[in-house]
Amino acid sequence: MSFRNKLKYVLVHRANFTNEKAQELINSGDIIVNGSSVNKNILIEPEDEIIFSETILQKGIQHQYILFYKPKGIETTHNKAIENSLVNHFPAFENLFFAGRLDKDSEGLLFLTTNGKLANNLAHPIHKKEKEYIVSVDEIIDHHFKTSMENGIVIMGQKTAPCIVNLLSESTFKIILNEGKNRQIRRMCHKLGYKVVQLKRIKIADFSLEELKPGEWKSIAPPVINTINNQQNN
Repeated sequence: MSFRNKLKYVLVHRANFTNEKAQELINSGDIIVNGSSVNKNILIEPEDEIIFSETILQKGIQHQYILFYKPKGIETTHNKAIENSLVNHFPAFENLFFAGRLDKDSEGLLFLTTNGKLANNLAHPIHKKEKEYIVSVDEIIDHHFKTSMENGIVIMGQKTAPCIVNLLSESTFKIILNEGKNRQIRRMCHKLGYKVVQLKRIKIADFSLEELKPGEWKSIAPPVINTINNQQNN
């Protein structure tokens, strides 16, 4: 049996409803998945909680979700052979996936989780999840720099996707990307004759750095994740 099945299949084969009764319950919205009523025969994941009439039909896997402020100087890797690797400094993260790497010289938000599917959904360019950064460079930013960054620049043989750039000062800007090429912002700036002196990610999709300081992290309750996923799927 597949780990992923349609809701009706789960109701019939795990809760012993007839096909007719299962379809009736789905149509009526009486089945609650991850805290929300559903009226479609949606695809069910192992981590999904399914409830009918206050009875838990599938408890679901309890994943861990963490927002972490990666300090500058830490490598975003699980490789313990690297002295400044993430897991050497923060061993509690050893079994967690991270959504989107930050290079050693960059800092800011990392999303860590035991839910590999969600990590991939947030990080992979195909899903076009926005990532927001504050960047300082070594020269005064001119109009050509801003428009070139927004329209796309060829790096590593490919043109970057259009993005949003807002100037915060004469040498600092905010940039919102929906892709994540290796050292993308640094390479883009270098192509235009600028050197990045500070780069901080402040947001990934709906998750923000907020009040976290370098090296700090906080857990996110699964209901918050479920609410965000439901909003994105509507």
